[in-house]
Amino acid sequence: MTETVGELIRQSKEQLADTSETPQLDSYLLVSEVLSRSRAWLIAHADESVCSVDQTRVQALIARRHAGEPIAYIRGSQSFWQRDFYVTPDTLIPRPETELLMEITLARFDRQARKVVDLGTGTGALAVSLAAERPEWQILGTDVSADALAVAQKNAEAIPNVSFLQSSWFSDIQGQFDLIISNPPYIRNADPHLEALKFEPARALTGGDDGLDCIRQIINSCHEHLAPRGSILFEHGYDQQEAVVQLLEKSGFTKVEGFSDLQGQPRAVIARSDNLER
Repeated sequence: MTETVGELIRQSKEQLADTSETPQLDSYLLVSEVLSRSRAWLIAHADESVCSVDQTRVQALIARRHAGEPIAYIRGSQSFWQRDFYVTPDTLIPRPETELLMEITLARFDRQARKVVDLGTGTGALAVSLAAERPEWQILGTDVSADALAVAQKNAEAIPNVSFLQSSWFSDIQGQFDLIISNPPYIRNADPHLEALKFEPARALTGGDDGLDCIRQIINSCHEHLAPRGSILFEHGYDQQEAVVQLLEKSGFTKVEGFSDLQGQPRAVIARSDNLER
């Protein structure tokens, strides 16, 4: 039976009503993916017929979404800052709250030539976005996962001032940087929210019993890689800011400052290396 665009959207929304927080948006995105049409086109052509092949393709995607698979993995892309990034299950899906790290960095540092390293780059969203915004900078993105780095490399095509290196934090990094930036794993191992994130790589999510293991590792081994008066910037969990501030201050960092995301949740900390012993 031939269905129209509107009927397909409506049926998809009904199928996702009990599993998705945004069933209508998801339906538009997945139908749009199959038909290669914009949401505006779908709305304007609600009475247009959809062939049986495309109906079957839509149903296959809806079934994946109904099972809990994130839209980004189904579509193979996720928007971050000013571009769409290729994503796979080998990488964490870029989140809107991580754009706070972009905002802080661009507001704090001018276009003067700088060396920056993005630890745990994943899709390369931060590294690529910063390289595009600051062509005078040299950006290095690192990740322990070779598969994640392959995704980042694809996302960095045609951007000359970003490169990538396989490394577990600083293990294979040489030299000093004016800015170290990281969105490391920071979810507690037993956090109940992990069930909702089961499709994403656990190594990119969990950071020990208190969620701070990776942040501690980075702070404890970053000193020799920070240029004089260099800065370090972390994303962290909503209830971890005080602990991250204390870890940085205990390690000798100065001008430690916390930031909140658009939802008002404490989300990032920046600090400077003025008084670090080297």
